[in-house]
Amino acid sequence: MTDQTLTSETLHATAVAIGSHAVLIEGPSGAGKSDLALRLIDRGAVLISDDRTILQADNGTVRATAPRTIAGRIEVRGIGILPMQYAEGVEVALLVRLTDAVERMPLETVERRIAGIVIPEIALDAREPSAPIKVELALKRQIA
Repeated sequence: MTDQTLTSETLHATAVAIGSHAVLIEGPSGAGKSDLALRLIDRGAVLISDDRTILQADNGTVRATAPRTIAGRIEVRGIGILPMQYAEGVEVALLVRLTDAVERMPLETVERRIAGIVIPEIALDAREPSAPIKVELALKRQIA
């Protein structure tokens, strides 16, 4: 056990694992968090948590896990809540903030402090057909 004090928080965010890294998808209700997660899962990602995610600092990283009450479940609008394979304790590498006001060429890097750790943030419109590809490209840039 480490001497480091663990800091945690819960966000109104959906999380998926792409490879060995987690991407948080944050936005208001109806913004498309679960839909974007579903499209990423269709491209090979694995669900971590839908709608609420527990984030815990661990030796300079943040790890994402689902609350036990919703682990392995995703809401598919128009169908209902479905069971799904999921991952736990995945290191967060990127936060995607959903908005319909996306800058064409962002000039500055945006970061958020989550559970005491700085995480890079991008803004995307989840309704764009290319949104899943943009998430993958942004993640690749962050972990390179």
